[in-house]
Amino acid sequence: MSDYEFLNVQVSDGIGTITMNRPPLNVLNNPMMADFNAALETVLSGESLAAVVIRAEGKAFSAGVDVADHTPELVGDMIRLFHGIFRKLAGTDALTIAAVQGAALGGGCELACFCDIVLASDRAKFGQPEVQVGVFPPVAACVLPPQIGIKKAVELTVLGATIRADEAQRIGLVNGVYASDEFDACVDAYVGGIRKLSRPVVRMAKRATMMVAREQILSHLDRAEALYLNELMHLEDAHEGITAFLEKRAPSWKHA
Repeated sequence: MSDYEFLNVQVSDGIGTITMNRPPLNVLNNPMMADFNAALETVLSGESLAAVVIRAEGKAFSAGVDVADHTPELVGDMIRLFHGIFRKLAGTDALTIAAVQGAALGGGCELACFCDIVLASDRAKFGQPEVQVGVFPPVAACVLPPQIGIKKAVELTVLGATIRADEAQRIGLVNGVYASDEFDACVDAYVGGIRKLSRPVVRMAKRATMMVAREQILSHLDRAEALYLNELMHLEDAHEGITAFLEKRAPSWKHA
């Protein structure tokens, strides 16, 4: 499965691997997210799939969605493509695993934290800095409160905080943290444990565990998406923040 410009995709022995390959930061632009949707549709269609692992080349897992795709003429497609990734991940009975070797920021943090299991290197960091450019992270707003509690979720989504891997593990955002020079081997060993299990039993156990949460997350995402497109995108400050970022200057907020 190599027909993707920005991804390397493999499926072997019940495990799918999708590796983001737009180094160094793996910024998610619309063409890359179109690749991601297509890859997920193909990989997740296998009924014998036990897990899909999302990895990345380069120094960052992902620095998030390209700010240039937040402009009025592109934001609708951006949200459709970006949230399409999460709706596909939410709909699968296969385990979803994020292997975060470096920074996971903005949409990259959302992609990692949406997964069932998050494995991180000790040099990884997690953050939702969207508010600094006048927007908010709809996916994080859906999944972080039940994962880490309202207070920590507010720090990340509303205040734009960034935390290290050890702190992310302490608050329940990350399952395991490994030394960076051993990270790939540790991820492979973790996935190797899944290979030893019955694939249909793994899928059924996940379905049972996620049954209620899946419905709640998808309903919340619909509402957060509507808030983003129908209200946030009508604020002057949203457009000012994005424009200021692209022009490499400090934003001049109008609080309107």
